[in-house]
Amino acid sequence: MKLSSCKESGYLLVAIPRGGVVVGKAISDMLGIPLTFVLTRKIGAPGQSELAIGAVASGGIIVRDEKLISDLSVSEKYINKEIKKEKKVIAERLKKYGKSTVSLRGKRAILVDDGIATGATVKAAIGYLREQGAGKVVLAVPVAPKDTIAELKPLVDKIVVLNTPDDFSSVGQFYRYFPQVTDEEVVSLLK
Repeated sequence: MKLSSCKESGYLLVAIPRGGVVVGKAISDMLGIPLTFVLTRKIGAPGQSELAIGAVASGGIIVRDEKLISDLSVSEKYINKEIKKEKKVIAERLKKYGKSTVSLRGKRAILVDDGIATGATVKAAIGYLREQGAGKVVLAVPVAPKDTIAELKPLVDKIVVLNTPDDFSSVGQFYRYFPQVTDEEVVSLLK
C-alpha cells in the first residue's frame, strides 16, 4: 500500500478512542484521509479490571474470551452487568464525541489504536467495521505482543505493527510519555 494512493483509493482512518485517536490523527493528517472512530470498552475480569475477558463496541458488538471466562469462573450475571455498564459509557461518549457521519460501506478502513495488549477491544472494533460493511480492514498499531497479532491476523485483511516485543506487559511501557487522553482532547482531535 503506497501512502500516496490511500487518498484516491477510498481509505479512511478509524481510531479507537481515546489513545488511538492521537495516533490516528497523526496518520490521517499524513495520508490526507478522513478520520473517524469506533467506540470500544473492555470488559474487565472481576477484581482485575485491566484483564479483558471481553469487549463491547458501538452498535452492540460483543466479544468474549470464553476460555478466560471459564478459567476464571466468571458468572454470566457479572458479565451481563459489565456489558450493560460499558454500553452506558459508550452511549455517554457518543454524546460527547458526536456520531460519525462517515459511511464505512465499501471503504478500506485502517483501524488504529495506540497499541494492543489482549486484543479484546480491537476484535470488537473489527466486528463493528465488518458489520458496517467495510470493504477491507487494515489493522495498524505501534506495538502488540506476537501471540495477540497471531490471533488477530485471520480477522483482518492486513496487519501493520511496528514492534512485537518478546517482553510485553502493557502498551504504556513502550512510550516515553503515556498520559491519559481526555475526552476533550479526543473531541478536539476529531474536529
